[in-house]
Amino acid sequence: MKKLSLILSLMFLSIWLLGCQQSDKEEELDNEISKNVTNSTAQNMPKDMPSDFDFSIQFGVQKKNEINTFEETVTKDLIADGTATTELILTEEEMKDIYEKMQEINIVETKEFTPEPVKGTVCIRRPYEIDRWEIIINGETLTHLISGEYCEPTNDTKQLIELRNYVFNIIKSKDEYKSLPESNGGYR
Repeated sequence: MKKLSLILSLMFLSIWLLGCQQSDKEEELDNEISKNVTNSTAQNMPKDMPSDFDFSIQFGVQKKNEINTFEETVTKDLIADGTATTELILTEEEMKDIYEKMQEINIVETKEFTPEPVKGTVCIRRPYEIDRWEIIINGETLTHLISGEYCEPTNDTKQLIELRNYVFNIIKSKDEYKSLPESNGGYR
């Protein structure tokens, strides 16, 4: 009888531990979506823009829009008609201005993108945009993933959306972007 009790106890412990591991994996995935993911140990940006500074931003309901300074391209989501990509090069001055905006919000520091629930609930909207940032500064890669599903975004979320809009306004003013086809349709 003691052996059976010991076996059952070990089985229960094993199942419990397996359940905890699954919860940890789910929590890691939630953290990747709701917080920034960074490979950088630096918490302050260099004063002057490094020579290797580049970034890409994928954004929109399906992240099909992209501004990519690594490849010097911009991609527009045409919704029902797919996507259109063109070469687009930002000037040195534009890159410096964007870098300065990133410095203002210290984009390399840890950010919080998931709001605290108010009275136990968090307002969610559908459809929503997702932004995925990848930034290289001094050989360090920094990634931020932002969900626009929350009705009351955090200050960090607001700052990165404002930064994305700032960059996108620069892009939209360029002839290369203006020459892309109009989007057809919408998302629900």
